[in-house]
Amino acid sequence: MRKISTLLAVVLYTVTLTAQNEKIQIRNIFDQALKSDVAYNQLKWLCENTAGRICGSPEAATAVEYMRQEMLKMNLDTVYLQSCMVKNWKRGEPEKAYILSKKMGRIEVPVSALGLSIGTGNDGLGAKIVEVSSFKELELLGKNKIEGKIVFFNKPMDPILINTFSAYGGAAGLRTGGAAEAAKYGAIGVVVRSLTLASDDHPHTGVMQYQNGIKKIPAIMISTKAADLLSSYIGQENDLGFYFRTTCQTLPDVPSNNVIGEIRGSKYPDKIITIGGHLDAWDTGQGAHDDGGGCVQSIEVLRLFTELGIKPNFTIRAVMFMDEEVAQRGGQKYAELADQNQENHVMAIELDRGVLVPRAVAFSSLDQNNTNHQKIAELFKPYNINIVKGGGGVDIGPLKQYYPSIIFGDLVTDDQRYFDFHHSENDRFEQVNKRELQLGAATIASFIYLMDHLGVE
Repeated sequence: MRKISTLLAVVLYTVTLTAQNEKIQIRNIFDQALKSDVAYNQLKWLCENTAGRICGSPEAATAVEYMRQEMLKMNLDTVYLQSCMVKNWKRGEPEKAYILSKKMGRIEVPVSALGLSIGTGNDGLGAKIVEVSSFKELELLGKNKIEGKIVFFNKPMDPILINTFSAYGGAAGLRTGGAAEAAKYGAIGVVVRSLTLASDDHPHTGVMQYQNGIKKIPAIMISTKAADLLSSYIGQENDLGFYFRTTCQTLPDVPSNNVIGEIRGSKYPDKIITIGGHLDAWDTGQGAHDDGGGCVQSIEVLRLFTELGIKPNFTIRAVMFMDEEVAQRGGQKYAELADQNQENHVMAIELDRGVLVPRAVAFSSLDQNNTNHQKIAELFKPYNINIVKGGGGVDIGPLKQYYPSIIFGDLVTDDQRYFDFHHSENDRFEQVNKRELQLGAATIASFIYLMDHLGVE
C-alpha cells in the first residue's frame, strides 16, 4: 500500500512540476518578447526601405534579401530561398479622377487603381455615372441604363457587425467581381467604394478579377469621403459625369522567392510546424500591418526559441510568403514543393490579421474536452488570451489538399481598426504599436511551444 501511495505521489509531483515548468516557460517567452525591440526595428527597416513591395517589384526583391539576412543572423539550422514565378502588375502614373458636375464644375477626388486592372489609356475615361449597391441592382437596371456609362458600386461595410472581417467579406465581392459584372451590361469602367469603416480620404486598393469572354474594363476604388460626396451629387444631378485616368498594366510574370528559416526538431525533425506571413504588400503603402508585422512576428518566434534555449520536438519553420495579395503564387508553390519533397506537415499558422492587440489563438482541431487543450486555455488566462475554434489563411490553405489532417491556426487580433489601414496608403509603420506587436509574437510563440511540448493534436 505504501509503494502505491509513494508511486502516486511521484506521479502527482511530476505532473505538477511539468505544469509549473510550462507556466514558467510561457512567462519567460513573454518577458523576453516584451523587453525586446528586435522585431519592431526589423519592421521599421522593412517599411521605410521597401515601401510599395508589391510582388515582382524591386522593393519586393529587397525585402526578400533583407529577411534572408535577418534570419541568417539568428544562427538557425536552415535559411533558404524558395523560388516561384509571380504576377507583375504595375500601377503606372498617379491616378486622376474628377466628378463632372454641371452645377459645381470639376471636383477632384482621391482614387486608386485596383490590382490587375487594365488602364484607361493616356486620354482617360469620362462618361455619365450610375450608382448601385449590389449586383442585383445592376441586373435590374439592365443594359439600357448601364451601357456606355461608368458604374459606381457604393456599398459601405456594415458598421453594426462586431467582427470587421465579416463586414469586409460582405462588401469585398464588389471589388473583386464588379468590373466583370458591369461589363456584361456594357459599362465602360467601374468605381468601387473603399473597404473600410473609417471616413477618410485614403483610397484603398486590392485585387480584382476579369472573366474569360467578358470585355475588360478599368476599375478603381474611391475613398469613403469622396464616395459619400459622389453619391450626394448623383442624387442631385441625373446626368452627373465622372472622369478617371489610370496607366496600370500587367507585364509578363517574373521570378521571386519565399524566404524560409527553421529550427530543426530534436525528436521529430521530419514533422513540421509552419508559421508565416506574406512579405509582399500593396504598392500604395508600407505594408506594416498587412503583412510586414506578421512576417517579423513569425521570425520572432524562432528568435525567442533560440534566445531562451528552447529545443522544439518538431521542426519549427518560418515562411515569408510572396504574392499573397495578387495571385497567391508563393503559398501554392510552398504546398506543391512540400508534397514533392515528401515533407510531413502537421500544423500551419498564418499571421495576417494586423499587429494589433492579441485576443485569441484559433486552431482547427480545438476540442473543449481534450485535456491538453484545456491546459493550453488555462495557461493563457493570465495573458487575457482566449483559445477558440478556427484558423487558416490564404497562403497556408493550399497545404490542405496534400495534408488533409493538417491543423490550421492563426492569431486573432482586435480588428476594430484593422480596415482603417488595410490595402491603403495609411498602412504605415507609425500605425504600429510596439507593445501590441510584441504581445502578438509572444502569444503565438507560447502557443507553438505548448503545441510542440504537449504534442500537436
